[in-house]
Amino acid sequence: MGIPEQEPAAEFHAFFERHHAELARFAHLVTGEAEAADDLAADALLAVWDRWDRVRAADHPVAYARGVVANMARSRIRSAVRERRRVALYWSRHDEDSAGPDVAAVVDVRRALRRLPFRKRACVVLRHALDLSERDTAMALGISVGTVKSQTSKGVAELQRLLGSEEATEMGTAAMLRAVERNGSAQVPGAVAPAREVGH
Repeated sequence: MGIPEQEPAAEFHAFFERHHAELARFAHLVTGEAEAADDLAADALLAVWDRWDRVRAADHPVAYARGVVANMARSRIRSAVRERRRVALYWSRHDEDSAGPDVAAVVDVRRALRRLPFRKRACVVLRHALDLSERDTAMALGISVGTVKSQTSKGVAELQRLLGSEEATEMGTAAMLRAVERNGSAQVPGAVAPAREVGH
């Protein structure tokens, strides 16, 4: 009678294996904390498991998971800002951990990325680092496709302005974000209703 107990558990395990690394990558790029990214993704997936009966029946369960990560990341950043008064301090202990030939450029990109308002940062990361469509980004953040377009465009322009160099335009946004990831990040593996709208 009904679905056997292990079937939803097995489905969730497969979902976890498929999407944990991508969610951790997203968490790292929006919070700047490579070390905390896996935990944040795992916490988000635990929240997904709590609602798994509804999530597993949805057309786009991963959109819900991305939205949970976005909201948890935003809460984490706001907490840090309240405690330390400046988000820069929240990130600073990681700025010197980079290794590789372009350390200075990577640090500049990290600093520029963290200065973007959260929604712009999330749109830029989802569109250019995770290579999501505008529709999938909108679903993950609980906003309209039009808002994704404008926030992404403004976010990219702001990144280039903050970096203030020809190199930013030449590299391109996706390449800049890949450079940040290569120097300390999670790796990538291959909705119910959309999560509640992510604020500015």
